[in-house]
Amino acid sequence: MTMEQDKNNPTESDFSENPGGPGESSTENPSVQVADVSQHKALAIVGYIFPILFFLPLITDAKENEFARFHANQQLNLLLFWVIGQAAASFLTVILIGLLLIPLVTIAGFIFLILGVMNVVNNRMKPLPVIGKFRLLD
Repeated sequence: MTMEQDKNNPTESDFSENPGGPGESSTENPSVQVADVSQHKALAIVGYIFPILFFLPLITDAKENEFARFHANQQLNLLLFWVIGQAAASFLTVILIGLLLIPLVTIAGFIFLILGVMNVVNNRMKPLPVIGKFRLLD
């Protein structure tokens, strides 16, 4: 990964409490960002378990938090993947290929869910594979 990509994709070190390190913010107290991340972890985890609740960070005080907004976007991507994937697979059951696609979409959705929760627990803003690159919320 190049240095420029590192700036665009913060990792868990970006939310550490080490002043002067990558987690240093423009505010006077770098630990404020860490407190914000830990404060919104539960909301982000619930959003991955129930992707239909992706909007919760956007209507609470979390809307000002970059970490919460990032994971709300990932949750929306997960929700759309599940809805579109299941709808397409259900439609394709007419030609029997949908019978194979329904379990694949379900398993992939659960894998994305687990990866998203792991990213939240580890304070990472890492996009989900394949579906995470889409930026639907700003």
